[in-house]
Amino acid sequence: MAQEFTLGIEEEFQIIDPKTRELRSRVAEILEEGMMILGEQVKQEMHQSQIEVGTGICKNIQEAKADVTKLRRTVATLAHKKNLAIVAASTHPFSHWKDQLITPNERYYQLIEEMQQVARALSIYGLHVHVGVESREDAINIMNEARYFLPHVLALSTSSPFWIGRNTGLKSYRSEVFKAFPRTDIPDHFVSAGEFENYVQLLIKTGCIDNGKKIWWDVRPHSIFPTLEFRICDLPSRVDEVIAIAALFQAIVAKLYQLLRKNMGFRQYHRALIQENKWRAIRYGLDGKLIDFGKQKEVPVRDLICELLEFVDDVVEELGSRKEIDYIHTMMQNGTSADRQLRTFEETGDLNAVVDNLMKETLEGVL
Repeated sequence: MAQEFTLGIEEEFQIIDPKTRELRSRVAEILEEGMMILGEQVKQEMHQSQIEVGTGICKNIQEAKADVTKLRRTVATLAHKKNLAIVAASTHPFSHWKDQLITPNERYYQLIEEMQQVARALSIYGLHVHVGVESREDAINIMNEARYFLPHVLALSTSSPFWIGRNTGLKSYRSEVFKAFPRTDIPDHFVSAGEFENYVQLLIKTGCIDNGKKIWWDVRPHSIFPTLEFRICDLPSRVDEVIAIAALFQAIVAKLYQLLRKNMGFRQYHRALIQENKWRAIRYGLDGKLIDFGKQKEVPVRDLICELLEFVDDVVEELGSRKEIDYIHTMMQNGTSADRQLRTFEETGDLNAVVDNLMKETLEGVL
């Protein structure tokens, strides 16, 4: 393909005391040495019980996996030296957000002043996947069409069934916590890059935001980099799951770009309809049904994911991601991190056991 669909992957980890299994606001103890080793690939977030890592610009999914694995290994090793551990999941099963310290940083203080408890309660952890798209116009067109597939991929990623010691009944409670923020959820349709830019500039001019990074949609053109950034997903616990999802996002972008070059396109649906599917993915994960809007009927999520895999199949060989994409079938068979957390709790009745299993899965294939 003439267009290189480069990849960048960001993961936000929980910092855990492996004895008490609670969140610990001790990022500073890991960060200093982490930055000496990893430079700008590691950074702090608003809560001191969170640490974020990000890959470099990866030419293919194999490079991305190598970088993701290295980053997890390095941060886990640094945490272990401080008698801490990291966990890859989008909510902690029982720790309370009110007990987490805020990172002393002017940006975070401003955010809390603006958002108040909505910001303080944001003790959630996500996965962000950047796919390179050189043209801003192409990025907007692809974003418009890719929106339809976002609930499908969210269902694959779910890892946040618990919140402050309760089974929420949802597979992705993180999604519900995050939507308390403004400018989140599925984006609207934009007819052009110019219309999108006018929207951003209007928000800046009227004091709604000070820069485009404060648009937190489930997919967005990045305000600085020439990428489409997919932000809808929970953080899966296993590296292989993260890589499969990143490969799928890359394939979706490549397929829609291919159609665009042929003056073809995928049918676009109203945001309100896509939101209905997002709610179903949040509530039921892989065990639910999404609406097939073309057929106007409910269809099991796994069936629609299989259809999605068939839709992108012809670009997978060219991207060289067949092995990584095929792992999605394993994910559908074994269930998501949320499913496994719920299964562990059902078997043991112990949220500590859930955390123990999360610590184990976070390091599978890493150490």
